[in-house]
Amino acid sequence: MGGKRLLLCKPQEYMNVSGQAVARVAGFWKVGLGETVVVHDELDVPFERMKLGAGGGAGGHNGLKSLISALGDPGFARVRFGIGRPAPGRDPADYVLSDFSRAEAATLPDLIGRAADAVEAIVGDGLTAAMNRFNGKAQK
Repeated sequence: MGGKRLLLCKPQEYMNVSGQAVARVAGFWKVGLGETVVVHDELDVPFERMKLGAGGGAGGHNGLKSLISALGDPGFARVRFGIGRPAPGRDPADYVLSDFSRAEAATLPDLIGRAADAVEAIVGDGLTAAMNRFNGKAQK
């Protein structure tokens, strides 16, 4: 990444209050909103796909609500890691908290690697270039 420094933060609090930890770290290390990249699960993106972007609302995601509230602005970059929607009639909260299927779990190492590559692309090449590379169809 051309000698750029990168600070990774994985909050250990409950997801619903994770914004507090991110805001503390950003404040301590003087990380601006435009330098913040959040990777999160996304019901509205099919499994095995990612969607990169910046800004927007929380879309019912309590972790994003916490981040937006704590950071004071929704304008941070996002890597939305698709988990897909549950079957009709299944509670979305139960679905999000359940384990991946065996087939899904088998693909997770590759998907996590792609999400890491997306973050590196955002930091190294900028959000627009990263979006052009990673948004759209599932990449094998």
